[in-house]
Order: sequence, then C-alpha cells, then structure tokens
Amino acid sequence: MYPLRNTSVSSLAILLGLLAEGRAGELKLPVACDVGRTCFIQNYVDVDPGSAAMDYMCGTLTYNGHNGTDFRLPSRVAEQAHVHVLAAADGEVVRTRDGIDDVAIEPEGRDKVSGHECGNGVVIKHSQNLETQYCHMAKGSIAVKPRDAVKAGQVLGDVGMSGLTEYPHLHFILRRGGKVIDPFADGRSPGACNGSAESHWHESVRAQLSYSPRTILNFGFTTDTVTNESMESGATLQRQPTMDSEAIVAFIRTIGLKAGDVQTLTLRDPAGKVLAENRPVALERNKAQAILFSGKKRAKRDWDRGLYTATYVVRRDDKSLLEKQFQVELR
Repeated sequence: MYPLRNTSVSSLAILLGLLAEGRAGELKLPVACDVGRTCFIQNYVDVDPGSAAMDYMCGTLTYNGHNGTDFRLPSRVAEQAHVHVLAAADGEVVRTRDGIDDVAIEPEGRDKVSGHECGNGVVIKHSQNLETQYCHMAKGSIAVKPRDAVKAGQVLGDVGMSGLTEYPHLHFILRRGGKVIDPFADGRSPGACNGSAESHWHESVRAQLSYSPRTILNFGFTTDTVTNESMESGATLQRQPTMDSEAIVAFIRTIGLKAGDVQTLTLRDPAGKVLAENRPVALERNKAQAILFSGKKRAKRDWDRGLYTATYVVRRDDKSLLEKQFQVELR
C-alpha cells in the first residue's frame, strides 16, 4: 500500500552508520508541530492480525489494515501555515513523488487515487535495514530528491492532503526489510497492552508522544450551526460572538471517543447561570471524531457583559475521562 515510483540509487557511506542524534531506532518527530496542541495522532498501526483493528495499547485509534502513524493537523486552516514534514532519522532519499493535488477524498471515491494513495511523498532508507515513508504531503512542497543524503530534522516538504485522505495529515510508515513495524511497539507480544515493547522514538520525544485514548481536536465559540466543514475551513472561528450577536454557541470536536461514552457540553453566562446544555445519549459505537455544540439565541437587546464559560465532560460509568473548560468575554 502507498507505493512510490522506484528510482535507482547508489549505495552511500552514510548507510554504514548514523550519528547518535538521528540513528535509526531513535526516530525524531517527523512533523514540525507540538503533538497534543498543534497536531494530534489520529491513528496508529493496526496490530490486529485479523479482520478487527487494534492499536498497540489495545485501543481503538486505528482501523483495519492501517500501516502507519497519522499526525493530523487540527484543520485545513492549519495546513495553510506550511507545517513542515521532517526526516525522522539520518539516511538517503530513495524515492519521491510530487504533483498530486491536495483534495479531500471521501472513502467512496478512493478509486480516484488508485495506485497513488500515498499522494505526494518521500521514502528514506536508513541503517539496520530500516526505511521510513512520508505520505499525503502538499503539492509542490517536496524539498528533496532521490540520492540526497538527509539528516534527522531536515525539511522534506509540507503536510498536505494529497492521495487518499479526508483531512490534512502526515501518514508516517516505518519498515524493516520491507515489512511494516510499529514505531511505538516493535516486537509487541500478542495481547500485550502496556506499551512495553521496543519504541523506536528518541527519548526526547517520547513524552510528547505518550498515548492518549481520547483527545480534543478543536474548541471555541461561534454564532451559528457548527459542521465538520465549517471547522476545517475556519469559518466557525471567524464568527466570534459579540454583544449584539443573535446567538452564542460553544463547540468542541473530539477524536477517539468510545462506545458507551457520555458527553456533556454546558454553556453558562457571566453570573454562572446555565444558558444551554447538550447531553446526547451514550455513544453506540466508537467514533473516529465527534462534534458537539451547545448554544442560546439572544432573548433581549444585548448579551450581558462578562465571561461566558463552556464546560465539556466525557464520562463513562460515572467516571470523568476527559474535561475541558473554555471562555469568551463579551464587552
């Protein structure tokens, strides 16, 4: 899956050994972002050998046959900032591809990108028979060519939406001898759920890459209906509430929610009075992403001045699993 066009390469002395800071087996972050704040891990390698899907922590952050780690940007607006894709370790570029448009592809439209699902990308060969692949990069951004020697942290291009993808992200693949391995848990024993297998990530980034079963992707306030498209385009945050807005709406988008999770989003006025609350029924199935909003239409001339507070909670069996409080001030 995700092939790139082959290009003949010469053997390089660089493959005889790598500098300690970037040697294979000590991968640096392949995206110039702050994981958990400006980018998020949407999916991990599927470690289930059958038709089911399971990430290395026996969780739900993957899907059947997924062969890499997806570093997702929070929206298409974030993509426009030209977030760099970085070489995860020293090595030699062996294949590249560019020229494919950045277009969101729905699952039913995958035939449109058949044969180039990876989109624009780069493949780098490292020592110890390891190889890294970088997919879905922005059209026209590829900054390296075959036979280039690269160092860990070197810019390869930008995060994009080329190939088979619905949102801007880097699909990062690690292989040994042509076989996909999980950089978070190489050699994981079947059934092990504690992440105790070998990690290929450098110690300097392991804390940043700590596993989070549920993550808040976007949040804020707006004045109108919230949709996935309006968040991706940035339209939602462009409609900020003012004293004379027709409505105040709090919104949040979360990834990794599980079947049985119960969400609550409560909106309060400056005096602490509940203006609106959205509490849907428990989720019937796992959700790759979920949007929740809660709002109130203006009932008088102007809104009261002060801080309006939104509180988001995810509960399961009366236990709080995820919480977020955020505010907007009207004056």
